[in-house]
Amino acid sequence: MNPLKIDFLGITFPNPVIIASGPFNFGREYAHLYPLSSLGAVTTPSIYHRALDGYPTPRITETPMGMLNAIGPENKGVDAYVADELPWLKKQGARVIVNICGEKPADFAYVAKKVVPFASMIEVNLACPSSNGQSLSAHDAQLAAEIIALVKSVTCLPVLAKLSPNDFLLPIAKALEEAGVDGYSLINPLPGMRIDIERKRPVLSKRQGGLSGPAIKPVAISMINKLYQHTRLPILGMGGISNHEDALEFALAGSRLIAVGTALFADPYIPIKIIQALQKYFLTQNETWRSWVGLATPH
Repeated sequence: MNPLKIDFLGITFPNPVIIASGPFNFGREYAHLYPLSSLGAVTTPSIYHRALDGYPTPRITETPMGMLNAIGPENKGVDAYVADELPWLKKQGARVIVNICGEKPADFAYVAKKVVPFASMIEVNLACPSSNGQSLSAHDAQLAAEIIALVKSVTCLPVLAKLSPNDFLLPIAKALEEAGVDGYSLINPLPGMRIDIERKRPVLSKRQGGLSGPAIKPVAISMINKLYQHTRLPILGMGGISNHEDALEFALAGSRLIAVGTALFADPYIPIKIIQALQKYFLTQNETWRSWVGLATPH
């Protein structure tokens, strides 16, 4: 018996441990450490419709219990990834969640259509920076719904909306469900800033960055549970997961799958360790991961 096997939007995952978008790149740097097929799935970095430069350095800095990053929309563009990285990743036997971005709604649909042959599902990052550097749709229900509807029109794959933690979570979720979204992933990093007291200026070149790591875990669990109580759609939860106890908390809050991100910088074997610890835990308890999802707040 595999106590970790879980169905998510019609796809059977051998375990619920997903790699979050970003820190893992496309997996080439990790493939010599363990088979990528042993993971629940690999989420790609955000893929844009065209090549883009990232932000100037410095763009990463550590914080207590986490890190700040302002890497920006650094990208080769979808055509380059379709020609190289995505075919390679699919050949590893990994289930692939392709994270897509854009500067305007039509860009998302353009990218989604191109990556369909290589993806198990699409994750629409609704916090992509637009051409004027502002958040495109994370706080705009109408715009977010337009993006989801366009992506749904070009693919039959399951479509996840990746949400940012904000006060408009439920109104945005309602609009997305009306637009046909299949599920959610959350949370994106929180906004944060560090100041160099010697130079008397922000540490990051873009002043503010995204805070990730264990520091944001309580926020992530709170937002996931809030959404879980108001939707029947499945949730992929993330935000500060570093061990199997964290993963169990996310399951109890309502996460059907969980994603590991920043913890990879400290230990590249973290996903495998979490999978092994969860297997041991549930076999000992004679329970399954599925039975824990949302247990703290039943529908």
